[in-house]
Amino acid sequence: MAQELDLLITGAEIITAADRFSADIGIRNGVIAALGTDLGPARETIDAGGLLALPGGVDAHCHLDQPQGFGLRMADDFASGSRSAACGGTTTIIPFAAQIKGQSLRAAVDDYHQRANGKSCIDYAFHMIVSDPAPAILEQELPALIDEGYTSFKIYMTYDDLKLNDRQILDVLDVARQGGALVMVHAENSDCISWLTDRLAAAGKTTPQYHATSRPQAVEREATHRAITFSELVDVPILIVHVSGSEAIEQIRWAHQRGQRIFAETCPQYLYLTAEDLGHGHYEGAKCICSPPPRDSANQDAVWQGLAQGTFSVFSSDHAPFNYDDPQGKKLKGREQKFQYIPNGIPGLETRLPLLFSGGVNGGRISLHQFVALTSTQPAKLYGLYPRKGSLMVGSDADIALWDPKRQVTIRNSMLHHDVDYTPYEGRTVTGWPVMTLARGKLVSKDFEFVGTPGAGAFMRCDKPML
Repeated sequence: MAQELDLLITGAEIITAADRFSADIGIRNGVIAALGTDLGPARETIDAGGLLALPGGVDAHCHLDQPQGFGLRMADDFASGSRSAACGGTTTIIPFAAQIKGQSLRAAVDDYHQRANGKSCIDYAFHMIVSDPAPAILEQELPALIDEGYTSFKIYMTYDDLKLNDRQILDVLDVARQGGALVMVHAENSDCISWLTDRLAAAGKTTPQYHATSRPQAVEREATHRAITFSELVDVPILIVHVSGSEAIEQIRWAHQRGQRIFAETCPQYLYLTAEDLGHGHYEGAKCICSPPPRDSANQDAVWQGLAQGTFSVFSSDHAPFNYDDPQGKKLKGREQKFQYIPNGIPGLETRLPLLFSGGVNGGRISLHQFVALTSTQPAKLYGLYPRKGSLMVGSDADIALWDPKRQVTIRNSMLHHDVDYTPYEGRTVTGWPVMTLARGKLVSKDFEFVGTPGAGAFMRCDKPML
């Protein structure tokens, strides 16, 4: 007699990065135990007739409860952020343990574990942010942490409190090459941004719209090319994060044509927002300030083409949650700020997947298989979580999103589950929404309601990237 299943999902049309087939899904002890028909008795059954069963999303670039200076505070911690992710079909998140200059990297990781402990309703891993690559960090801490399952880290080419100089970048890339880790690069030229910002400020041009003026495509293009050059010198793959438009895409394609292993990520803001959303002198444009900034409709088309043609490997939210009407958020110290002092970032954990599904799959721009690859399978592979995550195969974690591909939803902040007081996609109607999300075989969201358990998620040790 077959051993009883904990849960049986019947009538599902299963979509993976490579396959599409109809089967029932049998789950036992949080893992997919069987795929097929007549799978036997189960304590609970979900009828998924008419729905698509996709691997739960892996959001490989989000910021939660990250320590801030200057009196700032992120609106989402691991409890609210993971809740929001789950209600949008995401079952694994990878936020950042950020090193503060002068601090050890291990201290940053330890602090982030304390912030996450007992809060997340879904599984999570950590990237590290390396802001101070002192000799002890490069020679001892970073190699040891890679061996312990922290196999990806981010570096910045801009922001005074985070940026590395060219030699430091080369040093970090060399450690990654030796340890088999993956470096994520925020590619913008810091000195160019500073030079433009100073001139805009001197001319009194300080409202949110000038954030985009201070960070034109040229500064992203130049930094992207420089990062690609460093990757070539050290002979190590890198991943360029949040690529915004055609000029950086051209640099990445140039590298691909030369046989370089350059991976790239983009985000919803570069498909749905433009520089116009930063306003015409109105402070509400602060809601859409992120870096690189949104571009224009022609660059939106270029990003869509990059997704369809395989230029991008990953589609992430870059969720960076600051409240708008908050003295610790976009209105720092209780007043409207000049653009250079407005905290960068927009919320997007819950809306990431529906926005891409609606505009991409239902919009005829990408296939369902590409959708799964970009949002789940490829990030799981690149960050050392596959096949436990990013797959619907026997032995994988039962992280499953059941989608109604025809469900029309008008996005309202009031329906979302984050702790941010706005969404930049307010009033936008999308077609396709995950109506049930399961994390390791347990329902965490159903029909727009959170039904999970804070603290049920576990920390995931990452293997070496599958590059």
